[in-house]
Amino acid sequence: MTQEEKALRFAAYSKKTHVLGRLACGITLVLLVGAPFLMGSLLGAMPDLRAFGKGFLAIGIVWLVSCIVEYLVYTPMLGAGGGYLAFITGNLINMKIPCAVNARDIVGTKTGTAENEIISTLSIAASSLVTILVLALGVLLLIPLQPVLQSEALRPAFDNVVPALFGAMAYKYYRKNMKIAVWPLVVMSVLFILVPSLTGSTSFMILPSGALAIGIAWLYYRKRRREAAA
Repeated sequence: MTQEEKALRFAAYSKKTHVLGRLACGITLVLLVGAPFLMGSLLGAMPDLRAFGKGFLAIGIVWLVSCIVEYLVYTPMLGAGGGYLAFITGNLINMKIPCAVNARDIVGTKTGTAENEIISTLSIAASSLVTILVLALGVLLLIPLQPVLQSEALRPAFDNVVPALFGAMAYKYYRKNMKIAVWPLVVMSVLFILVPSLTGSTSFMILPSGALAIGIAWLYYRKRRREAAA
């Protein structure tokens, strides 16, 4: 198969992916928004829509920046198919992104390629299926396992699962270029220590930490160019 034929097939695949992805997103949005109103209507417990609108706007404005940032950051990384699946099923930071990044590293694909698109889609689909299976088992075993899950001895472990997961993943990327990674890590760590309330707004902190990393990388790039020119 020639490169031109591969490109045509991938273009056709991408077109179908966008059609199905937009349709699935639309259906999901209707179900997510419609289910509470349907239950409220059937149970006679509809909220005051004016108060609901004010509350929704207050929260929506706060998370608007985060939504835009996550879309701009994660979509190029995941591709179209992986992006639709990840944003529909949710839990991107904790599960979908680590799964896709790990799969990409194992296979050796690069961001923006057709291979990365396929690998991201398959890895996120597998992650979603595993999540559904685990949740189903958890619901079935919730009562039998309740004494274990509520054990005081295991509580510290459950509280540190996410930091342990991302700490291990972060180190793998930090060691590739410590000169760039160390400054955002130090600055953000100091900032979170001085202002503990920011730990609840980690999505917003992607903007300054990402800008800092990009700025440092640009400075190192200019330094290397000057050294090469000299």
